[in-house]
Amino acid sequence: MKKTIAHGMAAGAVLLMAAGQASAAPTGMQVDTKLFPYAPSLINWEKSKAGFTPPETCAECHPDQYKEWTGSMHALAFQDPIYQGELNKAVKAVGHDVARQCEGCHSAAAVVTGEVKGPGLTGLGPMAMAGVSCDICHSVKGHTGWQTPYHQPENGSFILSPGRDTQDGAVLTKYGPYKGDAVCGGGFHECVESPLHKQTELCGSCHQVHHYQAQIPIEATYLEWKNGPYALKGITCQDCHMVDFETFLRTADQFQKPRRGEFRHYFNGANFLVYSLVEQAAKKAGNDELAANAHRKYEMAIKRLQAAADLEVSPIYRNNRLAELKVRVKNIRAGHNLPTSLTNVRQVWLEVTARDRKGKVLMTTGTVTGTGELPTEARIFNSEGMSESFHFTVDPWKLVAFSRHDSIPPRGYKDVYYGLTAPEGGEVSVEVKLRYRQADQQVAEALLAAVPADVDLEKIYGLKKVPALPVVDMVERKVSFSARK
Repeated sequence: MKKTIAHGMAAGAVLLMAAGQASAAPTGMQVDTKLFPYAPSLINWEKSKAGFTPPETCAECHPDQYKEWTGSMHALAFQDPIYQGELNKAVKAVGHDVARQCEGCHSAAAVVTGEVKGPGLTGLGPMAMAGVSCDICHSVKGHTGWQTPYHQPENGSFILSPGRDTQDGAVLTKYGPYKGDAVCGGGFHECVESPLHKQTELCGSCHQVHHYQAQIPIEATYLEWKNGPYALKGITCQDCHMVDFETFLRTADQFQKPRRGEFRHYFNGANFLVYSLVEQAAKKAGNDELAANAHRKYEMAIKRLQAAADLEVSPIYRNNRLAELKVRVKNIRAGHNLPTSLTNVRQVWLEVTARDRKGKVLMTTGTVTGTGELPTEARIFNSEGMSESFHFTVDPWKLVAFSRHDSIPPRGYKDVYYGLTAPEGGEVSVEVKLRYRQADQQVAEALLAAVPADVDLEKIYGLKKVPALPVVDMVERKVSFSARK
């Protein structure tokens, strides 16, 4: 990936947004800074003369995997403009020493080598720009989950070991899920079979994020999975997020693990926005191949969102008259809560409209306004964070508790009731939509307004202002009920 294109690939990955920055906890759960020298990031680095390998080098022998990774959430983890905006705000608020927790997962190689020293992209080499690259995941030798304050994977608690020193010089070592054959590595690196690469704990090291002092789980994707049915059935993150859409459906529906040849390096999830922005940036840069790549990932993300949930709409009668609507929202295929990641930022909500037989609106709620805002009464499935002063906050460095958790667990559901005054007779038609977007409109605008000066939104994406965030209809149901029982 050329550096000019890499700058143009910055995109809006709220999935891994700057969630929680850390240093040693003042009381209770203490961070061992000898074990974790990069605290608040909990990375360990087995330093040797073996350096990190840029993804373009990996592409020479692994072109298909490189193409799948390119434009993915992992590839854009550091360049993502919303992440960069959040990082910039964090550094100004609490300093770079705390904000290093973000960088530990978004650009691990640059943290341990000291290359990245704050927000912005100027002057950085290919490993820093590549974010979560091939060599990061395949240099993970183990994890230190039991030694973390929470005694589980969190805040980048993995051990990086890109190689080892020998009498004949440095040898590159790459870890993977399967035993290599006699020619594995082609003389460039040695291959080591790693059971960890088949386990959720590999992903949980970064997809479980805790506040740097309070240790409250700000992102709890790993715990959501661990406490749910997919963990009990042995279905891991890789089984759903490193496969194509059809394989994902089979895995989620039947708890059937993919076959070896079905794994891909898409790392595809719900963050369709990042792919849309990458496509825009690639077209502006004249890179048609990357634009097409990003568009395929965008379509895959939309299909995953629309396969994740389901709706049931039922009438409730009192005195033989329709009095309420019950809407059951079911998480049918996500192996973690719906939504996950920064649940106080992401939005999944219901839009409901009921009409009489003449089309008159009896009740409506959940419609986005012309300025991109949700009405206050909209039923949203997410969380609300609090600061120490019990005030609402979305800033990860302030968030020390949650006043509300209302996401939907895997294979679970939430029931919502809507009262209405039904007509004397005839039918009542009801339209229900389960809708999703990456963030509240004002939150997104604030983060993009905070991007460092070298992330030029207009130059990269052609954005002169932040448009209304796109909304995906995950599920839509149209039903009718008699006004009288």
